[in-house]
Amino acid sequence: MNDTDPTLPPAPPGRRERKKAATRQAIADAALSLFLERGYDAVGIREIADAADVSTTTLFKHFPVKEALVFDEDADQEARLLAAVRDRPPGQSIPAALREHALRHRLAAADGDDRFTDFVELVNSTPPLRDYLQTMWLRHSSALARVIADESGLPADDPGCAALAHFTLEAPRAAHGQGDARQALIRAFDLLEHGWLDQPGPRR
Repeated sequence: MNDTDPTLPPAPPGRRERKKAATRQAIADAALSLFLERGYDAVGIREIADAADVSTTTLFKHFPVKEALVFDEDADQEARLLAAVRDRPPGQSIPAALREHALRHRLAAADGDDRFTDFVELVNSTPPLRDYLQTMWLRHSSALARVIADESGLPADDPGCAALAHFTLEAPRAAHGQGDARQALIRAFDLLEHGWLDQPGPRR
């Protein structure tokens, strides 16, 4: 046991936990395969349950809503988001670290990974999935604000840190649909890092 000694590695999951994790993964894999093959709206919950060889009751124990079937790594995604700030290279600013994370995990498709590319296209072409993804990301705002504050030596409730966290998580939505989403995202993070500068030209 390691309940009283945080220096020891966590105990491996028991048989029951492994079985639950395997069931959850089987459901998520079946759902994504069907969604990619036929489209999100054309696939029903019962079809997914049948493909994963579980009951619909079991499916809903793991995934309370249909949209959640597409996003099975919420906790891992938050951990990567926070690590982007905590583990950034020396000299790299927090906005720059968050920009690189957003470019890598929220806009870019993995090179040569056709399935990942298809996944991104599925999400971007399905409004309920886009909205669910954004809602899911915004749930991480408080945790991200605390890490930004800690790394900056500021109070945990600093409003500037909260604003940076919120706008960081909103930036990919603002970039979506632009002619060059990557450059749009980079410009958004330039604004977060350097602030607004009035553009030259006549005022109207």
